[in-house]
Amino acid sequence: MKAALSARTLAGVAAFFFTSVSLRAQTADELIKKGDFHYDRLEAKKALQCYLPAEKLNPDNVSLLVRIAREYRHLMSDASQKDDKLKLGRTAVDYSKRAVALAPDDPESQLALAISYGKILPFVGNKEKMEMSRLVKAAAEKVTKLDPKNDLGWHVLGRWHLVLAEISGVKRALAQVVYGKMPDASNEEAVRYFEKAIALNPNRLMHYIELGRTYAQMDRKEEARRLITKGLGMRETEKDDPETKEKGREILEKLR
Repeated sequence: MKAALSARTLAGVAAFFFTSVSLRAQTADELIKKGDFHYDRLEAKKALQCYLPAEKLNPDNVSLLVRIAREYRHLMSDASQKDDKLKLGRTAVDYSKRAVALAPDDPESQLALAISYGKILPFVGNKEKMEMSRLVKAAAEKVTKLDPKNDLGWHVLGRWHLVLAEISGVKRALAQVVYGKMPDASNEEAVRYFEKAIALNPNRLMHYIELGRTYAQMDRKEEARRLITKGLGMRETEKDDPETKEKGREILEKLR
C-alpha cells in the first residue's frame, strides 16, 4: 500500500514538474493564446494556469492583466462562500488597478476596474460600498469617453443607476447623514444606458434582462416581461449568463 502510494505521489510530483517546465519553456504569447482557448470555453481555472505564468514573463502586459482580472471575476461565480468571492474580487481589482496604472487611457483597463469594483459591492459594508460605487461610475464614464462604442461601458453605467435608484428613501436619507450626499441616480438614466448598450451590441442577454429589471422597478410590467423573456431565450455565451438568467426568472415570478 505504501509502495503504491509512494509511486502515485512520485508520479504526481513528476507530472507537476514537467508541466511547470513546459509552461516556463513557452513564450508569454503562447501561454496567452492557450489561456484564451480556455477562456472561450469558460474554463477560468485553466485559463489562469496559462495567464499567470505568462504574467511572470511579461508583468507589464496590460491586456494580460485585464484578462487575469476577468478570470478572477469569473471564479467568483464558481465560489460558494462570501469570503471566497470577496477575496477573488479584490484580486481582480488589484490586477485591474495595475492595468490602469500602466495604461490609464486604455478603455479595457478602465472597464476591468469598473466591473471588478462592481462585482464586490454586494460583499462589502455600506461605507465601502458607497466609496466603491463612486469608483465604478468614474471608471465606467472613462470607458464611454475613451470608447463610445463599448457596450459594456454603457451597461455598467446603466447598472450603476439601476442599483442606486432602487435604494429606498429611508436608506438614502440615512446614508446621506452618515456618509455624505448620495450621488444622483435614476431609473430613466438606467433605461437610456441599457438601450445604448443594446444598440451597440444586441447579442448580450444581460442588456435585455437588466433593462427589463429596470422597467420592473418602474412598475412598467409589460415591458419588463417582454425584455426579460427575450433575454432568457438567448444563448448563453458568457460566464455570468446563467446567474443573470436566474435573476431574470426571479423577477418574472414576482411580476405574475
